[in-house]
Amino acid sequence: MGISKAEQIILKGISGSPGICIGKAYIVDREGVNITKRYPVSDALVPNEIDRFKQAVLKAKNDHAKVIDSLDKDLGENLNILETHMVLFKDKMLYGKTIETISKDKINAEWALRKVSRKVKIMFQKIDDVYLQARVNDIVQVSDKIMSYLVGAQDIKISDINKRVIIVAHDLSPADASQIQLERVKGFVTDRGGKDSHTSIIAKALRIPSVLGLGIATINIKSDDFLIVDGSSGTLIINPDEDTLFKYEERMVKFEEYRAGLERDSHLPAVTKDGISLNLMANIELVEEVVAAKDYGAIGIGLFRTEFLYLDLKRFPTEDELLCKYKELVEFMSPQSVTIRTLDINGDKVNPYLTSIEEANPSLGLRAVRFCLENEDIFITQLKAIFRAAAFGNIKLLIPMISCVEEIIQVKQVMNKAILELEYEDKIFNKDIPLGVMIEVPSAVMIAENLAEHVDFFSIGTNDLIQYSMAIDRSNRMVAHLYQALNPAVLKMIKMTYDAAEKKCIDLVMCGEMAGDPMNIPVLVGLGLTNFSMNSASVPIVKRLIRNLDTKKAKNNVEKIMKLNCVQEIFDFILEEYKDILPFGEVDE
Repeated sequence: MGISKAEQIILKGISGSPGICIGKAYIVDREGVNITKRYPVSDALVPNEIDRFKQAVLKAKNDHAKVIDSLDKDLGENLNILETHMVLFKDKMLYGKTIETISKDKINAEWALRKVSRKVKIMFQKIDDVYLQARVNDIVQVSDKIMSYLVGAQDIKISDINKRVIIVAHDLSPADASQIQLERVKGFVTDRGGKDSHTSIIAKALRIPSVLGLGIATINIKSDDFLIVDGSSGTLIINPDEDTLFKYEERMVKFEEYRAGLERDSHLPAVTKDGISLNLMANIELVEEVVAAKDYGAIGIGLFRTEFLYLDLKRFPTEDELLCKYKELVEFMSPQSVTIRTLDINGDKVNPYLTSIEEANPSLGLRAVRFCLENEDIFITQLKAIFRAAAFGNIKLLIPMISCVEEIIQVKQVMNKAILELEYEDKIFNKDIPLGVMIEVPSAVMIAENLAEHVDFFSIGTNDLIQYSMAIDRSNRMVAHLYQALNPAVLKMIKMTYDAAEKKCIDLVMCGEMAGDPMNIPVLVGLGLTNFSMNSASVPIVKRLIRNLDTKKAKNNVEKIMKLNCVQEIFDFILEEYKDILPFGEVDE
């Protein structure tokens, strides 16, 4: 396999899907959708311009439908992603507002679509939720598809690729990614995108290495350049030298052996070398994800994020609609438990169907439990659906972003109202379900013992806990390097929460992203934690590490770790102490 003599270039991006692939670049140009200019449209021609836009939407939608029809129905969750894009073609924010803009501003359809899509993009980017910020890509991709028909741009034909290559693109939509033929495409890299994007989700389902968010990949790469894609570390190497190539060829073989071993062992229990059983559960956003959770060996759902149904519907769902989804989930998982987190949303996130006051800092505003207590009717509807679903399976109720005892007392009062309504309506339900609160703000850590007197369990949400305690905006690249789970302050807050739960004899679960990173597991086990919930794909990796972990050693090491002063010291200590059991590809070499 020949290698270009060009100078080696290394780019760092975001891991879209783990694994390593080596091969030649195949450039896919998605930047061909250019808007030449804005021009006025006379009153008489406005209907024609609106019709031109509608025809472009229809063609784009029909094209998208053909892609869906051509795909293997076993894609499951990924077909749901494509169906979400199908809905966006006629979404009120995009479709309705573009028509309204053409009529009101009397401008060409291309400029109206560009104006509306940018406005929607800015709105989503202001939302303090990584998953929802990633939905910006969905809006952009659907808008680009419509735009390509408006301007007559040539569309990508991923399915036409007839050689073994690595795709290089400014962006790939989920529809593009779904057309990838595994026997032809080794992996892909993009300028746009992130780890929570739908394109990343499909890449993981296809199990091909990908690196996203590179920014300048398409500028630096030419067709047939030789590439190494390390999806595990988010690294792209352009025209590698001989030594680098040899190193990565060895790593690629080892990674495939490692992944095959994980699949063989995924059914084995999470029991340490000294016989301590740990519980590994899955975090999910969609009911359809439960199949993957079971396949990966999760023993329950430790966090079901309920807000995505609200956002997909673009309206508040009814009690029966919620019941249908929750019932399906708990029946499938029965007798294993499902922890349902109540709505973690704010006015900005439901902007299309809720009039709200603009907040300068939504992450510190009316969100999560604050939003629910302010909008009691919405909260009661969800609680009633949860109590009704609890008659069909093992449900735990989790309240997000509790910051004071007063809030949990108010929540219990609203729960009692929901129960009274169900009794009056003579509906079948189960009110005797465990109640928990998320520990994700520093004040909750400080009063954990007081909170424990009112609930049955704690769930530590490290994503927000790190953000709030370190005063870091996770989406701000300027300070992202400070967002460290192994920061001594974060570890001390986890220990304080654990000690409070132990003292008050209530259960403790960790459901933040910290729980799914193998580097953190020896520390968390050493601190005493035994219940974890994580991304489904992380379960087999963490299980394998646990089976090689000695809890006595972990506890002794934690005493030393808690005396260290900075993240790098802690990281280096873990790397040295557990180098023989840390999983391949999870730690940058």
